[in-house]
Amino acid sequence: MGGSYRKLEIRLTMKRNESIDFMRGLVMIIMVLDHVRDFFHVTSLSQSPTNLQITTPLLFFTRWATYLCAPTFVFLSGTSAYLSIKAKKDVIGAQSFLISRGLWLILLEFTLVNFGMCFDVRFNVLIFEVIAAIGFGFIVLGLLCKLPQRVIGIIGLTILIFHGLVPSAAGIELPFYKKILASLFSPGVFSLGNGRVFFMGYPPVPWLGIMLTGFGAGGFFQLTEEKQKPVFLKAGLIAIALFVFLRAFNIYGNPSPWAVQKSPLLTFLSFINVTKYPPSLLFCLLFLGSMFLILSLVQGICNKWTAMVSVYGKVPLFYFLVHWYIIHPLLFIVLFLQGFKNSDLVFGFNFGRPKTGSGVELWAVYLIWISVVILMYPLCKWYGRYKANHREKKWLRYI
Repeated sequence: MGGSYRKLEIRLTMKRNESIDFMRGLVMIIMVLDHVRDFFHVTSLSQSPTNLQITTPLLFFTRWATYLCAPTFVFLSGTSAYLSIKAKKDVIGAQSFLISRGLWLILLEFTLVNFGMCFDVRFNVLIFEVIAAIGFGFIVLGLLCKLPQRVIGIIGLTILIFHGLVPSAAGIELPFYKKILASLFSPGVFSLGNGRVFFMGYPPVPWLGIMLTGFGAGGFFQLTEEKQKPVFLKAGLIAIALFVFLRAFNIYGNPSPWAVQKSPLLTFLSFINVTKYPPSLLFCLLFLGSMFLILSLVQGICNKWTAMVSVYGKVPLFYFLVHWYIIHPLLFIVLFLQGFKNSDLVFGFNFGRPKTGSGVELWAVYLIWISVVILMYPLCKWYGRYKANHREKKWLRYI
């Protein structure tokens, strides 16, 4: 009886992990679209795709759809940490692993990831992006993981709901606040001297709130498949209903209110145009709510398509690191085909693109995106199999 129960528990754990792997795989696929658009699209260096005065609906949704990626991945990082701790029942070991993994992710951000983004051997631009934000979150979570799960979840929700109040103190004329504290809550660019800059793209505290909330919600993912579906559906509907209510009256939760535009479509785009940097409360409600709805839809579904998507989700960090070193060389190939020379390339925030005249149209962006995703599939499948077959190699846990 005990053996049968254990086998059932293992099967349920496998299914539960498969739903997380699928969700992570889906957002990793979508993520590449945004990075390809950043690198290749003709207007990516000169205009925001969510600026309703100059964008098109297709360009807007090309960018907006990718907003699902970062909050989902950060949330599920917290959830996976919870499930790992519960499975191993070793809080001390988990604490050590989370802190060391967090430090490792920050190191990766400022080495392999920054170079992959900018291809600047001088590292004149250092960018604190999502990998470093997750690393920061793991370090804090490692320090907090001895607390009850519910307490950690409440801390996360408190940050998620109220961090938007902090920028209201931005007028305080204190060097410490401006240079240190403000950068934990809001994006900023800081000079490092000699032409080098540090860009805080993902201020860590708001993203920490999402991760801790994901940790607090980890118990949902321990439910049986039949119970997960209605829980995820309810959570998704409640989150999106709260988004609609708060957004409709411009009550609270997003620094930029929506407004009536010159057409119904643009008015709708204004309504859903929420702030990612830093992730506002409404941003989190809309996209984490969407994540829960997707999770509810895929519960119990196991076919070739879900299995293929999960291949990417089983090795997300490997996927994230490698894809930069595919799309960036492709960018240089496109630039050289367009007639540019080495002397025309501008690195740093330009990724190597010349200041004017480079890039491709949106249809080509989609073609490149699909090609990169297809190319990544056998690489991820190979690494996933290698990782599964060599569990004795502890370093594999870090990639």
